[in-house]
Amino acid sequence: MYLGLDLGTSSLKALLIDDNQRIVGSASAPLTVERPHPGWSEQDPDSWIAATRAALSDFAKTHAADLARVRGIGLSGHMHGATTIDRDGRVIRPCILWNDTRSFREAAALDADPQFRRLTGNIVFPGFTAPKLKWMAGHEPEAFARVAKVLLPKDYLRLWLTGEAISEMSDSAGTSWLDVGKRAWDDGLLAASGLDRSHMPALVEGTERAGALRAEVAAELGLPAGIPVAGGAGDNAASACGMGTVGDNHAFASLGTSGVLFAANSRYLPNPDSAVHAFCHALPGTWHQMGVILSATDSLNWLSGVTSTAPAVLTGELGETLQAPGSVMFLPYLSGERTPHNDAAIRGAFAGLGHESDRAALTRAVVEGVCFAFRDSLEALAQAGTALTRVTAIGGGSRSLYWLEALATVLNLPVDIPEGGDFGAAFGAARLGLIAAEDADPLAVCTQPATDATIHPNRDLAQAFDEAYGRYRALYPAIKGAMS
Repeated sequence: MYLGLDLGTSSLKALLIDDNQRIVGSASAPLTVERPHPGWSEQDPDSWIAATRAALSDFAKTHAADLARVRGIGLSGHMHGATTIDRDGRVIRPCILWNDTRSFREAAALDADPQFRRLTGNIVFPGFTAPKLKWMAGHEPEAFARVAKVLLPKDYLRLWLTGEAISEMSDSAGTSWLDVGKRAWDDGLLAASGLDRSHMPALVEGTERAGALRAEVAAELGLPAGIPVAGGAGDNAASACGMGTVGDNHAFASLGTSGVLFAANSRYLPNPDSAVHAFCHALPGTWHQMGVILSATDSLNWLSGVTSTAPAVLTGELGETLQAPGSVMFLPYLSGERTPHNDAAIRGAFAGLGHESDRAALTRAVVEGVCFAFRDSLEALAQAGTALTRVTAIGGGSRSLYWLEALATVLNLPVDIPEGGDFGAAFGAARLGLIAAEDADPLAVCTQPATDATIHPNRDLAQAFDEAYGRYRALYPAIKGAMS
């Protein structure tokens, strides 16, 4: 048996697979996000440990014998979070999360230093880790002075599991401290943030062993002591391992809380001017590019909260037949936007509202707006040297066939739906645990699932959606001008 632990923003998921990669069972525990000020997003790192205990406790009730047979653990987690630890191993302050935008000024200052784009291959986005530490230095200097280690969220979980401060390449590429081409920490980037290598965890590849399970934790969780914990991956790279998106021309569109258009590469292809992320992949000698939308299904969740209507009910009201773009348009910038704008201050908007604009019209606008944001990422990827021919859909939004047909039509690409099963980040983490435990061939393990169905673009509506995308593109500069 092999265990994958995926630390998400809203929950911790545990998933067990056997040596044939069949899913034996899964469990999850909820997590909450604190937003003490506008633009802030924080989480208590100790809640991650509590959630892991809760999920494994649920497992123990029905899968105790399976847990006792686990031979390896893999980790996945939301990226960029700044988890600061003092010399006694205590958490200094709540983790500043990936969708926190308070450090936009510090990000701009670091980004103006040419070594950052040159070495990391990326813009220094406000959500990345380095500007968060610069913010701490300026706004919480006493806390900053106590920092002994900076860990990414899943690596804090590893510290509890193994007692070791270790990270891996895919997650560390999103800190702005990694030379992404060389796959190593860079002293100059760290110094520009007021840090040095002593503040960083050791680095391994995602497929390698990165610590062993401590005996006291093993006894508590019902797992064998000493089993290896794999390096693991950031959540998107872990999802790619779960989907088998590990080779050239493999791509997926993730309709999750955030939206990601992810393409695997056998070469390092940075192009920071496009606002596309160029990161290390979890497998050795591989990289990936991705366009990132900060509020994908989160936009629908927001509308759900405002209307007191479940997201599935909202999309269900649209029916099963794709309609031409509506008169209402939506910019999904509820938390700012990364690709292609790199704008932490921009906020979302509806345009074209009329007396006739009912709840379904707003839902349609949200669905279309998120699809247009994916089109922005598709064009940014093309600018960065990667042209996609098809994508596989994953994430909660992929359960809506209406949304998928809209996405296929807006992207003008076939969208594949994988066969039934869980191929997300927890599954990818479990695969990495298997590879590390058995020294298995990563490419033999990280295969692609069979395709259950393919959604093709609606050719009759293609021109109408192209024209609507043009109107969508014109809204951002208009809204930015009004907000500046």
